[in-house]
Amino acid sequence: MKASATRIAEAIRLFLERGGTVNLEGVGLFRKSASGELEFLDEARPRVFLAYAAEDGESVERLYDALEALGFAPWMDRRKLLPGQRWKPAILHAIQTSSCFIACFSSRSVHKRGGFQAELRFALECAREVPLGDIFLIPARLSPCEVPEEIRRDLQYVDLFPKFDPGVRRIAAAIRAQEKRRRKDAA
Repeated sequence: MKASATRIAEAIRLFLERGGTVNLEGVGLFRKSASGELEFLDEARPRVFLAYAAEDGESVERLYDALEALGFAPWMDRRKLLPGQRWKPAILHAIQTSSCFIACFSSRSVHKRGGFQAELRFALECAREVPLGDIFLIPARLSPCEVPEEIRRDLQYVDLFPKFDPGVRRIAAAIRAQEKRRRKDAA
Protein backbone atom coordinates (compact mmCIF):
# COMPACT_ATOMS: atom_id res chain seq x y z
CA MET A 1 0.00 0.00 0.00
CA LYS A 2 1.29 3.46 -0.81
CA ALA A 3 2.02 5.83 2.07
CA SER A 4 -1.03 8.01 1.34
CA ALA A 5 -3.35 4.99 1.23
CA THR A 6 -1.86 3.74 4.50
CA ARG A 7 -2.54 7.12 6.13
CA ILE A 8 -6.12 7.12 4.86
CA ALA A 9 -6.71 3.57 6.12
CA GLU A 10 -5.30 4.51 9.55
CA ALA A 11 -7.49 7.64 9.72
CA ILE A 12 -10.57 5.56 8.88
CA ARG A 13 -9.66 2.95 11.52
CA LEU A 14 -9.29 5.66 14.20
CA PHE A 15 -12.56 7.27 13.14
CA LEU A 16 -14.39 3.94 13.40
CA GLU A 17 -12.84 3.17 16.78
CA ARG A 18 -14.16 6.50 18.09
CA GLY A 19 -17.70 5.51 17.08
CA GLY A 20 -17.83 7.12 13.64
CA THR A 21 -19.53 5.60 10.61
CA VAL A 22 -17.96 5.31 7.16
CA ASN A 23 -20.36 4.93 4.25
CA LEU A 24 -18.89 3.90 0.90
CA GLU A 25 -21.70 4.73 -1.50
CA GLY A 26 -22.67 1.66 -3.51
CA VAL A 27 -20.53 -0.65 -1.36
CA GLY A 28 -21.72 -0.49 2.22
CA LEU A 29 -21.39 0.92 5.68
CA PHE A 30 -18.59 0.36 8.21
CA ARG A 31 -19.37 1.17 11.86
CA LYS A 32 -18.84 0.10 15.43
CA SER A 33 -21.53 -2.32 16.61
CA ALA A 34 -23.37 -2.07 19.93
CA SER A 35 -20.91 -4.65 21.31
CA GLY A 36 -17.97 -2.44 20.29
CA GLU A 37 -16.78 -4.53 17.36
CA LEU A 38 -16.37 -3.18 13.83
CA GLU A 39 -19.11 -4.36 11.48
CA PHE A 40 -19.88 -4.04 7.78
CA LEU A 41 -23.41 -3.67 6.40
CA ASP A 42 -23.47 -4.19 2.66
CA GLU A 43 -25.50 -1.98 0.37
CA ALA A 44 -28.14 -4.70 0.08
CA ARG A 45 -29.79 -2.95 3.01
CA PRO A 46 -33.26 -1.62 2.24
CA ARG A 47 -32.96 1.88 0.77
CA VAL A 48 -35.39 4.34 2.34
CA PHE A 49 -36.08 7.71 0.71
CA LEU A 50 -37.06 10.47 3.15
CA ALA A 51 -39.24 13.25 1.71
CA TYR A 52 -39.87 16.35 3.81
CA ALA A 53 -40.26 20.11 3.84
CA ALA A 54 -37.02 21.99 4.52
CA GLU A 55 -38.46 23.41 7.76
CA ASP A 56 -38.75 19.86 9.11
CA GLY A 57 -35.13 18.99 8.36
CA GLU A 58 -34.01 18.52 11.97
CA SER A 59 -36.85 16.10 12.75
CA VAL A 60 -36.15 14.14 9.59
CA GLU A 61 -32.42 13.98 10.36
CA ARG A 62 -33.39 12.31 13.64
CA LEU A 63 -35.45 9.77 11.64
CA TYR A 64 -32.50 9.29 9.24
CA ASP A 65 -30.17 8.52 12.16
CA ALA A 66 -32.68 6.14 13.76
CA LEU A 67 -33.23 4.20 10.51
CA GLU A 68 -29.50 4.00 9.84
CA ALA A 69 -28.91 2.68 13.38
CA LEU A 70 -31.52 -0.02 12.68
CA GLY A 71 -29.56 -1.20 9.63
CA PHE A 72 -31.44 0.55 6.83
CA ALA A 73 -29.88 2.77 4.15
CA PRO A 74 -31.81 6.05 4.40
CA TRP A 75 -31.53 8.71 1.68
CA MET A 76 -31.99 12.37 2.52
CA ASP A 77 -30.98 15.19 0.21
CA ARG A 78 -29.02 17.19 2.79
CA ARG A 79 -27.04 14.07 3.72
CA LYS A 80 -26.53 12.51 0.28
CA LEU A 81 -26.32 15.27 -2.33
CA LEU A 82 -22.81 16.50 -3.07
CA PRO A 83 -21.88 20.14 -3.67
CA GLY A 84 -22.37 20.92 -7.34
CA GLN A 85 -24.38 17.76 -7.98
CA ARG A 86 -27.46 18.14 -10.17
CA TRP A 87 -30.04 17.59 -7.46
CA LYS A 88 -33.20 16.96 -9.50
CA PRO A 89 -32.00 13.85 -11.39
CA ALA A 90 -30.25 12.58 -8.24
CA ILE A 91 -33.47 12.83 -6.24
CA LEU A 92 -35.58 11.18 -8.94
CA HIS A 93 -33.04 8.33 -9.21
CA ALA A 94 -33.00 7.91 -5.42
CA ILE A 95 -36.81 7.66 -5.33
CA GLN A 96 -36.93 5.15 -8.22
CA THR A 97 -34.28 2.90 -6.67
CA SER A 98 -35.58 3.01 -3.10
CA SER A 99 -37.16 0.05 -1.38
CA CYS A 100 -39.64 2.46 0.15
CA PHE A 101 -40.51 6.15 0.32
CA ILE A 102 -41.35 7.82 3.62
CA ALA A 103 -43.42 10.97 3.20
CA CYS A 104 -42.87 13.08 6.33
CA PHE A 105 -45.99 15.17 6.88
CA SER A 106 -46.27 18.16 9.19
CA SER A 107 -48.49 21.21 9.47
CA ARG A 108 -45.87 23.00 7.33
CA SER A 109 -45.37 20.38 4.60
CA VAL A 110 -49.03 19.67 3.79
CA HIS A 111 -49.68 23.29 2.74
CA LYS A 112 -46.31 24.17 1.23
CA ARG A 113 -45.66 24.22 -2.50
CA GLY A 114 -42.36 22.96 -3.84
CA GLY A 115 -40.00 20.03 -3.71
CA PHE A 116 -41.82 17.93 -1.11
CA GLN A 117 -45.03 17.97 -3.15
CA ALA A 118 -43.14 17.14 -6.37
CA GLU A 119 -41.33 14.22 -4.68
CA LEU A 120 -44.63 12.95 -3.27
CA ARG A 121 -46.31 13.05 -6.70
CA PHE A 122 -43.36 11.23 -8.29
CA ALA A 123 -43.44 8.59 -5.54
CA LEU A 124 -47.15 8.06 -6.21
CA GLU A 125 -46.29 7.44 -9.88
CA CYS A 126 -43.56 4.98 -8.87
CA ALA A 127 -45.98 3.23 -6.50
CA ARG A 128 -48.23 2.43 -9.47
CA GLU A 129 -45.55 0.04 -10.72
CA VAL A 130 -45.28 -1.79 -7.39
CA PRO A 131 -47.47 -4.89 -6.89
CA LEU A 132 -50.71 -3.98 -5.07
CA GLY A 133 -49.90 -5.87 -1.85
CA ASP A 134 -46.43 -4.36 -1.50
CA ILE A 135 -45.50 -1.51 0.82
CA PHE A 136 -43.73 1.35 -0.94
CA LEU A 137 -45.08 4.69 0.30
CA ILE A 138 -45.18 5.08 4.08
CA PRO A 139 -46.86 8.27 5.32
CA ALA A 140 -45.38 9.48 8.62
CA ARG A 141 -46.69 12.43 10.61
CA LEU A 142 -44.04 14.51 12.37
CA SER A 143 -46.68 16.60 14.15
CA PRO A 144 -50.48 16.88 14.26
CA CYS A 145 -51.67 17.56 10.71
CA GLU A 146 -54.11 16.35 8.09
CA VAL A 147 -52.63 13.73 5.76
CA PRO A 148 -53.84 14.50 2.21
CA GLU A 149 -57.04 12.66 1.29
CA GLU A 150 -55.44 10.93 -1.73
CA ILE A 151 -52.94 9.28 0.63
CA ARG A 152 -55.18 8.84 3.69
CA ARG A 153 -57.92 6.97 1.85
CA ASP A 154 -55.57 4.19 0.71
CA LEU A 155 -52.64 4.04 3.14
CA GLN A 156 -52.19 3.71 6.88
CA TYR A 157 -49.96 6.41 8.31
CA VAL A 158 -47.75 6.35 11.39
CA ASP A 159 -47.23 9.08 13.97
CA LEU A 160 -43.74 10.04 15.13
CA PHE A 161 -45.21 12.14 17.95
CA PRO A 162 -45.80 12.49 20.83
CA LYS A 163 -43.37 9.57 21.16
CA PHE A 164 -40.81 9.13 18.40
CA ASP A 165 -39.44 5.61 19.06
CA PRO A 166 -42.71 3.62 18.78
CA GLY A 167 -43.36 5.20 15.38
CA VAL A 168 -39.85 4.38 14.18
CA ARG A 169 -40.31 0.77 15.32
CA ARG A 170 -43.55 0.55 13.31
CA ILE A 171 -41.80 1.93 10.21
CA ALA A 172 -38.93 -0.55 10.66
CA ALA A 173 -41.39 -3.43 11.05
CA ALA A 174 -43.19 -2.44 7.84
CA ILE A 175 -39.94 -2.22 5.87
CA ARG A 176 -38.67 -5.54 7.25
CA ALA A 177 -41.98 -7.28 6.48
CA GLN A 178 -41.88 -5.96 2.91
CA GLU A 179 -38.25 -7.00 2.43
CA LYS A 180 -39.05 -10.50 3.77
CA ARG A 181 -41.93 -10.73 1.30
CA ARG A 182 -39.68 -9.59 -1.60
CA ARG A 183 -37.04 -12.18 -0.73
CA LYS A 184 -39.72 -14.90 -0.52
CA ASP A 185 -41.18 -13.86 -3.88
CA ALA A 186 -37.69 -13.82 -5.45
CA ALA A 187 -36.91 -17.35 -4.24
